[in-house]
Amino acid sequence: MDFTPSARSAEYRDKVAEFIATEIAPTEADYLRALHEAKDPWVVLPLVDELKAKARERGLWNFFLPKAYSEETGEGAGLSNVDYAPLAEHMGRHVLGPEVFNCNAPDTGNAEVLIHYGSEQQKQRWLRPLLDGEIRSAFCMTEPEVASSDATNMAATVVPDGDEVVLNGRKWFSTGIGHPRCEFVIFMGLADPVAHRHARHSMVIVPKDTPGFTVERMLPVFGYYDEPYGHGEVTFDDVRVPKENVIAGLGKGFEIAQGRLGPGRIHHCMRLIGLAERGLEMAITRAMDRTAFGKPLVNLGGNRERIARARIAINQARLQVLHTAWLLDTQSNAAPFDIVSSLSQIKASVPGMAEQVIDMAIQLHGGGGLTNDFPLAGAYAGARSLRMADGPDEVHLGVISRIELAPYKERA
Repeated sequence: MDFTPSARSAEYRDKVAEFIATEIAPTEADYLRALHEAKDPWVVLPLVDELKAKARERGLWNFFLPKAYSEETGEGAGLSNVDYAPLAEHMGRHVLGPEVFNCNAPDTGNAEVLIHYGSEQQKQRWLRPLLDGEIRSAFCMTEPEVASSDATNMAATVVPDGDEVVLNGRKWFSTGIGHPRCEFVIFMGLADPVAHRHARHSMVIVPKDTPGFTVERMLPVFGYYDEPYGHGEVTFDDVRVPKENVIAGLGKGFEIAQGRLGPGRIHHCMRLIGLAERGLEMAITRAMDRTAFGKPLVNLGGNRERIARARIAINQARLQVLHTAWLLDTQSNAAPFDIVSSLSQIKASVPGMAEQVIDMAIQLHGGGGLTNDFPLAGAYAGARSLRMADGPDEVHLGVISRIELAPYKERA
């Protein structure tokens, strides 16, 4: 196997890195300060639109699009998962990175759902403006009243009624729902309670202005609201939408979810590796510049060993994610067990690695690391929360162990 990026990937990687270094990194601190000091932080500051226009003008746009779709339509960069991975890593270093290149979650995942499963009408109405960066979206799956680590517990309902479907339920941690340009959500609910457990659920497009749709509150994560995207609690009270808003037909929810989450987990993990790299760089800079007890911090308390172990952990994680991306690129679309296991492995390992590296960087920054004077506290909150997003660690470890134990089941 070969993880060397293609010439096309390397070219885009260098362009993305240069854009981040010259356009995003110098403005990030001022952007965050302006956002936090704004009376209403749930806004799109002019800088964001300016940076997006520059990125699109330079062809640095929609890198996440599946290679086959790019080749068919001429949109995006036509990158494989392996080729996209280093770009996602660079974007993950800065909070504005994914948004500026129109590669922000959950919009990327929702766009892939519409690409692979959406009708032509759904693509024209929702996918087109999403790919143009004109609107944003959210994904409503997790529920507060049930253990959502088991998605079959879902209590929200999708009930057919003539030419419509009626949605009822309560969702939370609906990421992106606070964005002022969020215009629709993808809702997942129970449509047929007596069908096979993986054929009971459906996904439905719900415009945000539909009667009965209410954002009840925005949820803090370690005190951070992640403005202007946010994580919301949303109620659906007899929400009616046309049946044509059902994606791929009733009962297809789990099939769609599995197709959506594979590439998305790679994207999440590569962005986290970029975040960990930035954390390590900040840790080293701080440890070299600060002196305590007559010595640079780097020479105190085992910090050299901590830095070495962080480098090892990041490199291991990167290779593991690239291997998973390679499997997804080269193996059957039927998702054989080695792909399923690999996706669970990176999801269980990479957020924990990033959390530990960022925690070390916070420790080396002392009290300042806990404040908004540095991006580390927010980065820690993001890494820690991703140990639950797309399934908690325990679910993925259960998947891995089940696959590992399968050949030995006759001995049990």
